Amino acid sequence: MASTKDFLFEIGTEEMPSAPLNNAVSQLGKLVEAGLKDAGLAHGPVEVISSPRRLAALVSDVATATEEVNDVKRGPAANIAFDADGNPTKAAQGFARKCGVDAASLVRRVDTDGREYVFAEQHIPSTDAMPLLSSLCESIIGNLQWPNYRSQRWGSEHATFVRPVRWICCLLGSDVVSVTYADVTSGNTTRGHRVLGAGEHVVDEPAHYLQVLEAAHVLDAKRREQVIREGIAKVEAELGVSVDTPKKVFDEVVNLCEWPTVLVGHFDEEFLAVPHEIICESMLSNQRYFPTYDKDGKLTRAFVVVSNADPAASATVVDGNERVVRARLDDAKFFYEEDLKVSLDTFRERLVSVGFQQKLGNVLQKSERIESLALAITHEARIGAKLAAASARAAHLCKADLVSSAVVEFTNQQGVMGGYYALAAGEGEDVAEGIRDHYRPRFAGDELPEGTCGCVVAVADKLDTIAGMFAIGEPPTGSKDPYALRRAAIGAVTILRDRLHVGYEPLVAEALGSLADQGIEFDAEKVAADVNAFILGRMQQMAREDGISADTVAAVSAGSVTAPDDFFALAHALEDARANDPETFENLAIAYARAAHLADATLGCELDDALMGDAERTLAHAVEAARGDIASSLEDKDLAAVIAALAALREPIDAFFADVMVMDEDEALRANRLRLLNNLVEVFSGVANIGELARKK
Repeated sequence: MASTKDFLFEIGTEEMPSAPLNNAVSQLGKLVEAGLKDAGLAHGPVEVISSPRRLAALVSDVATATEEVNDVKRGPAANIAFDADGNPTKAAQGFARKCGVDAASLVRRVDTDGREYVFAEQHIPSTDAMPLLSSLCESIIGNLQWPNYRSQRWGSEHATFVRPVRWICCLLGSDVVSVTYADVTSGNTTRGHRVLGAGEHVVDEPAHYLQVLEAAHVLDAKRREQVIREGIAKVEAELGVSVDTPKKVFDEVVNLCEWPTVLVGHFDEEFLAVPHEIICESMLSNQRYFPTYDKDGKLTRAFVVVSNADPAASATVVDGNERVVRARLDDAKFFYEEDLKVSLDTFRERLVSVGFQQKLGNVLQKSERIESLALAITHEARIGAKLAAASARAAHLCKADLVSSAVVEFTNQQGVMGGYYALAAGEGEDVAEGIRDHYRPRFAGDELPEGTCGCVVAVADKLDTIAGMFAIGEPPTGSKDPYALRRAAIGAVTILRDRLHVGYEPLVAEALGSLADQGIEFDAEKVAADVNAFILGRMQQMAREDGISADTVAAVSAGSVTAPDDFFALAHALEDARANDPETFENLAIAYARAAHLADATLGCELDDALMGDAERTLAHAVEAARGDIASSLEDKDLAAVIAALAALREPIDAFFADVMVMDEDEALRANRLRLLNNLVEVFSGVANIGELARKK
């Protein structure tokens, strides 16, 4: 067995952006492991180390050479492997190909069982690791992918990387592995912090790499995160505040420094009069500063800066950052104050010049459609007159802030700023809340709108977009969903289920009606069916994610219950009933599937009592009783009672099939019995296709 040594491969660059650096970190370990495996080099754990100026892999116990291979494999019997003339048959050729040898090199030999077989013998000598590692490293540098980022070239070189490569440190033990990429050749030196550890630093062996970096004032990502979190915790304790550290921004800040120092700056008191959302977005998005909040959740003047400079210059760093934030917040304050001088109705009129989608018109037209649909939603949800009026007003103004200066500058605050402007203009709290929250939920796990107005306008906005894109023939595909229609559908369904408790089908019809009134031409019946099927598909996905089995979801989907709250409640009730009494539901499902298979809808459902025997009469009475019980239970939203009514049909169904020959030779009897089965299927189909619950044999 070959000896082992630790292996280090470091790519040193100019400062890399955070997102591509994180992406490269996720690739590097996999590429190194795959490359070592393909090269036949045994190794221990692979650790990836990164900072803005470096991407490195540290691998323990890498074999200094591949293992020598002496392999013998037995193939088919000799009389099968060669024909009478001694030529290899297809069996021999296939065996040789599988073993990676030529058929002519196969050896004939008698094995221990006394029979003659052919054998493939391979001898692969050991190979030194150095040339293998050289090739591996050069390949990895070229194969790292940089999605959404254009790679750079430097000097007169044609090789590319996300940022120019400035050094390569590559060692197997204390020996330098020769690696060349573009105009850079590997050595045994790394580089430290630009200010605190400038210049080259010798790495005598891979095991000392992290110590060399720390001595040169460079910490790996885990240590940087730890230092930053400890510094923030100290600030929180000293100032009595909480520091807002959104994950995306925090991860980026970790990748913007090599030797972090947590500092605190302050902005002027006057900026606290500006909505905190644009203050915070300005600090987080533009400068990567972390805002702070007091114990009551109010924004404070303090903000946290993570510096990569010499800690001795902290006062200068804080002063510089306070100057920068003052200028940024001056802009935010100016935009806000200028917007307050313009009414929301005036902003709304300007939406005529803002395009929504070429075939669907401008944002003003979308705003009008949302307002119309909001009225339909309040009617369906039986919302009181006061809230209905507030919802209509919120829908009327919900897109107005899109042309405000603050939202043009801080696009993430659309809706939020409209809420502030509505309150400043004297609109009611409900109207402001409806404008503010109508984009929610914006992503998986996001909060729903707080109040009824926000829920109404949010559903109207989302359903209008879905209906519009289907109407113009641009639904989402398997690979593309540029208007995020799936997310919009899930958001609308969640609000309808948890807050408004109404179905989506009549609302889809209203949305399509508004599009038709605008002059957009489409097949209303077909598009409505497509949109309803699309939304049903999202509900099915959500139900499966809730732990409902696929056949239960399919059974409920085949019924007529589509209102989201009823759909999910029925699915859960049916799933629970199956779990509590699996045998009853298995038998019921099989019996229903048999009935549905025999039923003939063309015969109708009118029964002739004179043609029925006892088993038929019993089933007919049970079906009618279940029909009434199910109707009243659905009205009361008592889904457990609905399931119980279906389960009660098991015995009369079993008795019917045991005693009655459905396909009787007497045509009148046969037709009457099929009409009875039609009645049975009709009762079930109003709830669920129970036949889906029959286990596949």
